[in-house]
Amino acid sequence: MPDVPPLSSPFWAPHVHADRRPILLARGRIVAALRAWFARHDFVEVETGALQASPGNEIHLHAFVTTLAGPDGAAASRLYLRTSPEFACKKLLAAGERRIVEFAKVFRNRERGALHHPEFTLIEWYRAGEPYRTLMDDCAALLKEAAQAAGSRTLTFRGRSADAFAEPERLSVAEAFTRFAGIDLLAALPDGKPDRERLAKSAQAAGIQIADNDRWADIFSKVLVERVENNLGIGRATILDEYPAALSALARPSPKNPRVAERFELYACGVELANGFGELNDADEQRRRLEAEMAEKERIYGERYPVDEDFIAALAQMPPASGIALGLDRLVMLATGASRIDQVLWTPMAGE
Repeated sequence: MPDVPPLSSPFWAPHVHADRRPILLARGRIVAALRAWFARHDFVEVETGALQASPGNEIHLHAFVTTLAGPDGAAASRLYLRTSPEFACKKLLAAGERRIVEFAKVFRNRERGALHHPEFTLIEWYRAGEPYRTLMDDCAALLKEAAQAAGSRTLTFRGRSADAFAEPERLSVAEAFTRFAGIDLLAALPDGKPDRERLAKSAQAAGIQIADNDRWADIFSKVLVERVENNLGIGRATILDEYPAALSALARPSPKNPRVAERFELYACGVELANGFGELNDADEQRRRLEAEMAEKERIYGERYPVDEDFIAALAQMPPASGIALGLDRLVMLATGASRIDQVLWTPMAGE
């Protein structure tokens, strides 16, 4: 693919579009190949609504807010553009669907950069009655499909590369913290409860700056970003498994070790591509976790989003399932060698 320079003119300027067009055509081939893969594996492609009563309840995700005006002067109500299709897809599992996939336009406020755009596409898929490790095999297959559709065997991003056809490395979060930061993560989770002081001391000993008001989760994120992520997915993809249960509000605890969850992330070339779970389907526990997330969001940002009561009701009927969201635009970037997300979007927003 050509080396496309940053957008100095509108995307619709003919000379800009001519430079970007080979990547955009490759995007179309990748989407077609991925859709065909899901069809071959008996997934039903669904389309869920972008307007939701709740956009999701993760602390650091910020939604776009809108107002639904009632007819003939009826009272208006607040709605949100979804940050993911997760709640709606789980309702479809409760309804009886077994394997579903959505190529979903999603919206996240306060996000802009080389890897972030306010509107982007998630591929989200679910397998009812199937273990979450099956999703890891799905990820390996989709990397191959994307690279082949782009006419390459290699994923690349800013000087890093990964063989899309190599078996991904499987690494626990605790192993990654030990290997790349010299930190015993599980020691900072005695009885599954985060020990802020222990993790802070370990991080400081590793040379990471810690602020007095950093919570356990903040320190974890600093270690992950500063020491771990850049080392993942080099040469081949990495599946980073067994995230702390305290940071996995939508995932089941691991039956092997309740301090960690059935949650993994897929990395290639140091870039996070996907986030997968063994899905929590205990409605009471899910409500408790989401309300705790929103209390923390209000403490940090001064705002909170409602809990989707319809989702909680459906969760009580949802069968055991696994589910995952993969960033399509980032996958296209790596498969085509693009260095910024705006290069792989047909109509990116102006500005950085």
